[in-house]
Amino acid sequence: MNILRTLLVVSSIFAVDAFAPVQQSTARLSSQLNVAHDDQHIVNRRDAGIKTAAIAASGVLAGLQVNTLQAGAEDAEGRLIEFTVENLGGEAGNTGKVVIRLRKDWAPIGAERFEKLTEIGFWDEARAFRVLPNFIVQFGINGDPTKQALWRKSIPDDPVKVSNKRGTVTFATAGPNTRTTQIFINTGNNVFLDRQGFSPIGEVVEGMDVVEKFYSGYGEGAPSGKGPNQGMIQAKGNEYLTKSFPKLSYFSSAKFI
Repeated sequence: MNILRTLLVVSSIFAVDAFAPVQQSTARLSSQLNVAHDDQHIVNRRDAGIKTAAIAASGVLAGLQVNTLQAGAEDAEGRLIEFTVENLGGEAGNTGKVVIRLRKDWAPIGAERFEKLTEIGFWDEARAFRVLPNFIVQFGINGDPTKQALWRKSIPDDPVKVSNKRGTVTFATAGPNTRTTQIFINTGNNVFLDRQGFSPIGEVVEGMDVVEKFYSGYGEGAPSGKGPNQGMIQAKGNEYLTKSFPKLSYFSSAKFI
């Protein structure tokens, strides 16, 4: 990629807070425990009783240890979230599923924010307002401006531990330490974003073929293109999008699985 093209690509990725100066910047993007107990040398009932109690206690402890390990693994990697997507290809009734695994070991702060947003149903009816093939799919502005306004407080950046390769999920921002709710899925291997501080928080583990079908016909967003204006989405929500950009793909639901 030559220098001119790099500048054009980078300058086209941004997240806008309608209540702050508009900035253009890069998108800040069991073990198994088997306890064997073989007692062939129990001499009397007392010994047998002690051994039986020990076996039972060991089984309980083993079960607790397995549960702890499983919980620890889930806490490290994060939970699986299944998104139901509508309007694939811009066609009503065309649906699909996308499963994202959060990775707290990659980016704990960002993954926790995404998890909280999922818990309150933030993604429901949210449109993928910026879809640029072989680059990114961007979403994360709630269709209700009142609900969106509740999440204006930003979170600090996470250090970049993994690359923005195809399928990774990353926050879009308006500069350092300004992550709020906007997210993009990398549909290209955007490794040039790594050195600019964009830290993936998870990855698509199922449904990248569905992600590729998100409607992209509107192109780049305003003012650079003719697509949706982020400031207008912040202010008017789905009232603006459903009227002016009815073919956008969107999430009808998102749930933990």
